[in-house]
Amino acid sequence: MMSSASNQSHFDEIAGFILDPNLPVPEPVLLQAATLLIDTLGVAAGATSLDAGRIARDFACDFHGSTRDENSATLMFDGRRCSTPGAAWAMATQIDNLDAHDGLNATKGHIGCAAVPALCAFAEQHPELTGRQALVALCIGYEVAARAGIALHKTVTDYHTSGAWNALGVVALGAQLRTRDDDILRHALGIAEYHGPRSQMMREIANPTMLHDGSGMGAFIGISSLFMAERGFTGAPAITVEGQEVAHIWADLGQDWTILRNYIKPYPICRWAHGALECVRVLTQEQGVNAQEIKTLEVATFAESAALFSGLPETTSEAQYSLGFALAAYLVHGRLGPAEITGTALQNPRVARMHTRIKIREEPRHSARFPEGRWSDVTVHLHDGRVLHSGDHNARGGPEAPMPDVDIHAKLRVMAANTLSERRIEEMWNMRQHLLDPGIKFSQFLSLIHPKVDRI
Repeated sequence: MMSSASNQSHFDEIAGFILDPNLPVPEPVLLQAATLLIDTLGVAAGATSLDAGRIARDFACDFHGSTRDENSATLMFDGRRCSTPGAAWAMATQIDNLDAHDGLNATKGHIGCAAVPALCAFAEQHPELTGRQALVALCIGYEVAARAGIALHKTVTDYHTSGAWNALGVVALGAQLRTRDDDILRHALGIAEYHGPRSQMMREIANPTMLHDGSGMGAFIGISSLFMAERGFTGAPAITVEGQEVAHIWADLGQDWTILRNYIKPYPICRWAHGALECVRVLTQEQGVNAQEIKTLEVATFAESAALFSGLPETTSEAQYSLGFALAAYLVHGRLGPAEITGTALQNPRVARMHTRIKIREEPRHSARFPEGRWSDVTVHLHDGRVLHSGDHNARGGPEAPMPDVDIHAKLRVMAANTLSERRIEEMWNMRQHLLDPGIKFSQFLSLIHPKVDRI
């Protein structure tokens, strides 16, 4: 039974963290939350024209309507309104289908993809919410989701998508904004864990589709669970939160801010490919290798990376889960953004020829360092007979190799370039610092993401 006194005491400490209206959050943590917020919404802007985003938004408007304004929210970069859970589902699905959003190694998944659209949807009903209050709620969502994900992976044998556990983070950030009731929070977490999409990640890796990492359903379930609990719907306590075997995972809540270890992706490709991409970046940019010089390219990587989609992709979903295609596209184009994984770029004959020269295998020493790292090494054989080695490299963008602000800003411009005007992009970027100002309302930020797109 999960209702023992010890579990109740454990839950009371977690609830105290989630529901504290004056939770002390360090300034560097708030700035990190602001950075991840802007980065994630840049990805949302970049994904607006993708088929998955269009389908999700239209579906939400057609089938997730609301009869009352207080239960509705605006689809970002679209302008239409639907139910609050529906809006969060559509936008999380849209973001999830351009795989450039942040993640946390220890969870083997993603938090902001669900938490950011949920925050924006919740916030519409709180016009007096300040930027700092919104960032505090977002931090709470990140911290709860991270521990729920780690707890789930520690207690089950299957590898589940992020939606299975980031739903609990969505409950937490929503509860911070909407309630001070421990019972509502406890039931909502229990409902979210019970209804969370425990979908198998490796099925999607083997057959990439618009399902991606399940975060759309994570956002939907998280918001729905809180709303249901507010109306009296009950749920068994969440065992990934209250279970004795995971108590140690929650013991440092409010002391160790895991959000500081979230990575920001430089490329819209599965993170498992980023170690090898860093190797190729080093070979081309630092050792001067030209793509035309390459006879063969051998990749040694960890098992999960080696299991990524091996064929030439026919869809954007397949391209984002393809290590070989990502490397070939980077070598041919010298960059890897949305334009290189969508549309006619998928049929580029130069990329297809380069793809045939790439060989991928598992390397046990790299597998041993997963999930804490995403390590790979690359060997290139050139037409002139030379053999060059990249050395071992980890994925870039995390605390061990952080992206400087100038690179994060540049990524935002690339992601949103075909969707938003340059002025609007710069206004979004400037909000990264302004949201920390005590007098700034979060509604000022929402006004930048609610109007329709500028360029499509």
